[in-house]
Parts: sequence; C-alpha cells; structure tokens
Amino acid sequence: MNFEGKVAVITGASRGIGFAIADAFLGRGAKVALCATCQNSINKAKDLLLQKYPSAEIFAAVADVSKAEDCEKFISAVVQHFGKLDILVNNAGITRDTLLIRMGENDWDAVLNINLKGAFLMSKAAAKVMLKQKSGNIINMSSIVGLSGMAGQANYSASKAGIIGLTQSMAKELASRNIRVNAIAPGFVKTDMTDTLKEDYKEKILSMIPLKRFAEVSDIANAAVFLASDNAGYITGQVLAVTGGLTA
Repeated sequence: MNFEGKVAVITGASRGIGFAIADAFLGRGAKVALCATCQNSINKAKDLLLQKYPSAEIFAAVADVSKAEDCEKFISAVVQHFGKLDILVNNAGITRDTLLIRMGENDWDAVLNINLKGAFLMSKAAAKVMLKQKSGNIINMSSIVGLSGMAGQANYSASKAGIIGLTQSMAKELASRNIRVNAIAPGFVKTDMTDTLKEDYKEKILSMIPLKRFAEVSDIANAAVFLASDNAGYITGQVLAVTGGLTA
C-alpha cells in the first residue's frame, strides 16, 4: 500500500497508537500532520520520526481537540502547509477511570469532551475540506469497551460507543462526496495505559484472548493503513475490531 502524495492527519500523535499510526503512514510515503496538547511532546515525536525518515514531510502543532477553534485552526494550517487533506485519524483520547458512584462530573466531561466531542469537532473541520475535494477518508478510534462496556469505565465506554454512532452517521452523510468513514475498535494494546494494570488482571485478560497476547501498537496502525487504502475502497460505516479474537 502506497500513500505517495497523500496527506494524513493524526490526532493524539505524540505517543502510543497515534505515534505508531504516523510512523506507518510515513513508511508508506505519506505526508503527515501531527497534533497533541503538549508542545514538547509533539516536537519530540516529530524529531523521532525525522530520525527514522529524514526526508519526510511532517507538520506538527499543538491543538486541543475539545475546542472548535483549535480544530479549525489546525486543519486550516495543515491545508495551508500541504495544500490538501486526504486522511484524518481521530486518535486523541484520555481515561479517567473509576466506579460510577465515585465518578465526578468533571471526570465524565473530560473524557467525553476529548474522546467523542474531539472526534466530532476535528471531523467537522476536516469534512469541509474533503467535501470541496470530493474525496477523503476519516478513521475514528473506538474500543472494544465501546461495544461491550467495562466496569470502572462508564465515561470511556460511553465515549467509545458514541464514536461508533458518529462514524456510522458520518459515513452515510459523506458517502455521496466519495468520503469514507470507518472506526477501529482495539482490544487490549501494549501502551502506557495497559502498563499500569496489575499483573493478576493482565493474566485474567490474556486468558480470554484467543491469540494469547496484547496487541502491539503496530497492529492498530496496520488496521488504520488498510482502512485508508484503496484496498478498502468499498468499506465505509464499519467498525474493525482488532482484538486478538476477544469478543464483546
């Protein structure tokens, strides 16, 4: 799969899955725009990617996806820099885990604002560009807990379930302009988030995964590359579960 001449935007790209997705697109010839909320983190990510791909074209900026103004400014800057926008990966996300009866309103709002509202705002800004181009590809990051729920993650699960509804609605609205919209629902992935899990809980989860391992970030990145490629040209409005066989 070759993305020469394509421009891919990845939110929450300073580490983990977002960084791996940026790496995957760069490795296939794409120009990449990255955003995160910390200037130092996004600069470090850009520097690391340039070390691996010295001739790569990378645009990096700070943007809070929960703020409409930030999303509009970021997408405008990307288009000004590259001249177009082909792919948007809404990866930015946070957790504020606790049981429902202990969950503060701020914990609920923070997660929904970044994970769900952020995908809506960034998609809205990008769709304006893609509609004029009459082409584009949007990939939203959901989760297996958006399909099944998870104790202690009412806010996160709700945000990721909302991503599925958002994806399917956007796919229907934008298809007539040759814009495809899909979601990825990862299972348990080796990231900073899962590193904090207790060992006995990790073992319990692993026992339920038929492939008997957590996903690598590259597994999720490969799914994003596939959905953005011409090989997936007739796929829209779908949720691709990348879970090692773990079912909802």
